[in-house]
Amino acid sequence: MSQTPLSYKDAGVDIVAGDALVERIKPLAKKTMREGVLAGIGGFGALFEVPKRFKEPVLVSGTDGVGTKLKLAFEWNMHDTVGIDLVAMSVNDVLVQGAEPLFFLDYFACGKLDVDTAAAVVGGIAKGCELSGCALIGGETAEMPGMYPAGEYDLAGFAVGAVEKSKILTGQNVKAGDVVLGLASSGVHSNGFSLVRKCIERAGSNAPTTLDGKPFKQALMAPTRLYVLNVLDALAKHPNTDEASGIKALAHITGGGLLENIPRVLPDGLAAHLQKGSWPQTELFAWLQTTAGIDDTEMNRTFNNGIGMVVVVGAAHADNCAATLRAAGEQVYTIGRIAAQGDGAQVVVA
Repeated sequence: MSQTPLSYKDAGVDIVAGDALVERIKPLAKKTMREGVLAGIGGFGALFEVPKRFKEPVLVSGTDGVGTKLKLAFEWNMHDTVGIDLVAMSVNDVLVQGAEPLFFLDYFACGKLDVDTAAAVVGGIAKGCELSGCALIGGETAEMPGMYPAGEYDLAGFAVGAVEKSKILTGQNVKAGDVVLGLASSGVHSNGFSLVRKCIERAGSNAPTTLDGKPFKQALMAPTRLYVLNVLDALAKHPNTDEASGIKALAHITGGGLLENIPRVLPDGLAAHLQKGSWPQTELFAWLQTTAGIDDTEMNRTFNNGIGMVVVVGAAHADNCAATLRAAGEQVYTIGRIAAQGDGAQVVVA
């Protein structure tokens, strides 16, 4: 007895849809092309040549995902900005070492491929790359029936950057008296959403209609701010040439918030003393704190709490550095100073 032939599509994988997505992606990726790209999307591997202007290039890599923020993207059908989040989480990390992001690759996995949804997500990825001067040169779309619920997907990506060996930011020159600048975040960014979702659930119909002048959903889904171009410009204008000058360290404020990320770039024996109230608490973070019923310490450990990037700079250069960043469009606050740690924590907010 003969059996009906089974195709890959019968098994749940649509090759035609995958091909259609690739065609949608190609013009988006083309907008991100930059010096160094030798071969991008379409091949088995992407080729990139480190620009010859680097004399002693050191490659810096970073990888991340978007986390449970995706749950809200599914629920609210908001897919066009989570790709920016994906890029930002990696390129902002690469930036912390003083590196210029060069290229990015993404991984999009789903149970059944919806071309429009996937194209919206990858459109955000391409936009994030474009805004950070980084080429989107490859990626993978995986359609895996039975692995994900209908309408859901997962995202991962990684960035590779380069920095001159002599200009790597290690934080080793940070000393007592240095100034801590905080660059405003665009919102929650991509960390803490397991708690955010609990707050939404707890608020129910009592959730506000707007926060900080934006509709409620848009305020919560605002994409992670890309600090790359503005901070690279500030690094060029305020280099750390000795123990007293320029930008000495950067900290991307992600999971663990201010309390756990700043110590990653401080030498042993030093602490960041942050002044409570030196930056404004937005309506968004005030609502989260009130709804969750948590104290200031938990806010600063769970969320960025309004500061997405920290810049440690020599005191004599702090005002000029802040002015450079403000002129580029960043909201900059002087939030503290570096001091001897003593017996306390490496970050103190008081």
